[in-house]
Amino acid sequence: MQGTGNKTFDIAWVREQFPSLKLQVNGQTAAFLDGPAGTQVPKQVMDAVRNYFLTANANTYGAFQTSRRNDEMILAARAAMADLFNCDRNEIVFGQNMTTITFAFARAIGRELKAGDEIVVTTLDHDANVAPWRALEEKGVVIRQVDIRQEDCTLDLDDLQRKITAKTKVVAVGYASNIVGTINPVAEITKLAHAAGALMFVDAVHYAPHGLIDLKALDCDFLACSPYKFFGPHMGTLYGKREHLEKLKPYKVRPATNTSPECWETGTQVQELIAGIGAAVDYIAGLGRHCDQSVKSRREALQAAYCATHPYETGLLSRLIAGLRTIPGMRIFGITDAKRFDERCSTLSFRLGDHNPTEIAAFLGERGIFTWDGNFYALNLSERLGVEQHGGVLRVGLVHYNTAEEVDRLLSGLTEFAKEN
Repeated sequence: MQGTGNKTFDIAWVREQFPSLKLQVNGQTAAFLDGPAGTQVPKQVMDAVRNYFLTANANTYGAFQTSRRNDEMILAARAAMADLFNCDRNEIVFGQNMTTITFAFARAIGRELKAGDEIVVTTLDHDANVAPWRALEEKGVVIRQVDIRQEDCTLDLDDLQRKITAKTKVVAVGYASNIVGTINPVAEITKLAHAAGALMFVDAVHYAPHGLIDLKALDCDFLACSPYKFFGPHMGTLYGKREHLEKLKPYKVRPATNTSPECWETGTQVQELIAGIGAAVDYIAGLGRHCDQSVKSRREALQAAYCATHPYETGLLSRLIAGLRTIPGMRIFGITDAKRFDERCSTLSFRLGDHNPTEIAAFLGERGIFTWDGNFYALNLSERLGVEQHGGVLRVGLVHYNTAEEVDRLLSGLTEFAKEN
């Protein structure tokens, strides 16, 4: 047993589940600190995709064995996502990715809107929860953008309240920022949206690997995320309240079913990856059972997993911030006060002097330390922070398979870079 901030977290067991963590780069074991762009996947996800091809590779609703197995697998994957979200399985939609799903739903919602109706977006969001709504400006919809408090990269909630009016039809907010890790008060914002008669659309892509989602508590109308950010394959999923899925009109081919949620899933899905989605949820649940053998249901196991991973990741984050503060020229964006770490997840971005983040990322990459540089499609925030024209930021994304030793390697690499440059 080993941990940072949580002595019961079995990091050795966790890392054994991920074969890719053994990758070697120039004689060093790779340190995957690139989780926000896509996490590594455990063995059981790989096995689920392979087994699909071996035993259930067919299209849906056929009168033969492999097709029936495929149907059963899709139902099981919906049930797994429903347990992860705490909703009904018939409220789960699968799609190519979060961006594609959001464009499709924004277009469908746009059918119900008229010129002068308003949609609220935020400066903190990934553009996948901004551009689909801005596309509706073509039909006269007005977009209102909420500003941030630059000193800690949190949403300006006073500005948010001002911009939600009787004309607001949709409020689109991210659960957590994919650049600075800020966690937004989504339940509170949902109440504001509903009080104005607006729909609430949540981008939970960046939050899902770090925190338990409870849709019954949030009460939002839609919530989208990407399984490849929580240890699954490259696809997207969306929750929609049944009443909205049944009321809104999807864009689809005529022979396709009118039954929800299938009517929202355009064309034949990448079914082998849906098998991987179910396996990814079951991996998280398996981690929960490993941490707490008293759990009974899958939902309880998922709760136990996040109860274990959250303090572990927070411990790694504390270690990282403490080390970064010792490096001259370091500028960290977002919340750095440990007393406020419940307001952020373990993703952190910074700039080091005037150095281009790509230069630093390449230096670290040669040493087997994988980080990301740029704006990560959160263009509004990169511009607002004044870093877009300078190459953006360097981002470190810690998830529960990372270690204190990897954090120390990163800090050593950054210190070496600073001395040499």
